[in-house]
Amino acid sequence: MSGPAAGTAAAATTTDVVCLGESMVTFLPSQPGRLADVPSFGRGIGGAESNVACALAAAGHRAAWVGRVGADGFGDHLVETIASYGVDTSAVRRDPARPTGVYFRTATDRGTDTHEVAYYRAGSAASAMSPENVPYEALFAGRVLHLSGITAALSPDCLALLRELTAPRPGRPLVSFDVNHRPHLWRGCAEDASVLLELARRADLVFVGEDEAEEAWGIVGAEAIRAALPEPSVLVVKRGSAGATVFASELRPGPRGAEAAAGTAALAASTDTVSAATPATPADTVTPVPALRVDVVAAVGAGDAFAAGFLSATLRGLPVRDRARHGHLMAAAVLTVPGDLTDPPSRDRADRLVALDDAAWGRLRLAPGWTAADRAPEEVRTP
Repeated sequence: MSGPAAGTAAAATTTDVVCLGESMVTFLPSQPGRLADVPSFGRGIGGAESNVACALAAAGHRAAWVGRVGADGFGDHLVETIASYGVDTSAVRRDPARPTGVYFRTATDRGTDTHEVAYYRAGSAASAMSPENVPYEALFAGRVLHLSGITAALSPDCLALLRELTAPRPGRPLVSFDVNHRPHLWRGCAEDASVLLELARRADLVFVGEDEAEEAWGIVGAEAIRAALPEPSVLVVKRGSAGATVFASELRPGPRGAEAAAGTAALAASTDTVSAATPATPADTVTPVPALRVDVVAAVGAGDAFAAGFLSATLRGLPVRDRARHGHLMAAAVLTVPGDLTDPPSRDRADRLVALDDAAWGRLRLAPGWTAADRAPEEVRTP
């Protein structure tokens, strides 16, 4: 069987979160400087959706990554490395005709003018994902399906796939969507803003940065972003060092509400949302959650880690404030290491930090090594 209808009918909810997207081999510089001057690189992996899957698995959840890689050594490395985090990679497809994507980057922060990234992903195996060749049984086997706008930019077939996966239908899992606007991927395509807005409005849970909303849509401020995205049950507006603002609504499903809600029935016991893929009237609660002070080593992968932390707490049925705080802690773990991935703090430790009162939360300052098991929370507080 193939296609979303067949896959939905056959799916059994055995996984917490299924993440779909491209993962690439990334080459990290041995020293700072221009790509032209760096003498050697270390090999790692990078990919927004696989990063989320790895972080969730490391936090104790059943996570799966679905993607497409080449039948080459880099594809082997990706699948083996992602699986080593405890992620189910059994539904990853190998493409004998297309290569696994790779990229090189400099050591500087991606927000600076000196940061360079060289992508070699055109014609990659992942760009060939389409509604005709993905394993729908695996995609619909989770309580949550996590997607991002990066996939939509890879090819027309990838965009068609995301439209299929975000369409309202019986049995659809809760859809989590990270806007992840990457202008260079769209190559000046005038449709990038409208496509990302369309996909976000069809999701149940949306992550978007204030900066990317302004860049993509010309929308400034969290309230204005919510006005442009009224449909998602939960909208998380990331505000950088200022923290995050979470809009959560109690929804009255429209005419197709019962049908759409079936897709989130498995998650109902642990969240307060229903599918937002049908007409509904939101009554928002707005929760601003300050970020932590962090001694940043590298600002890569933090957005993916935040999404993983928020999803982890959502799966556990925690209050909205605590979901965002878990997101901040996961992001802080990644910000204090050089790469996109790291072991998160233990669940008990994270829960203790999340439970701090506002004043104590505001005094936290996290430095490299703070997630180590032998470091007590008091050691990372400022006087």
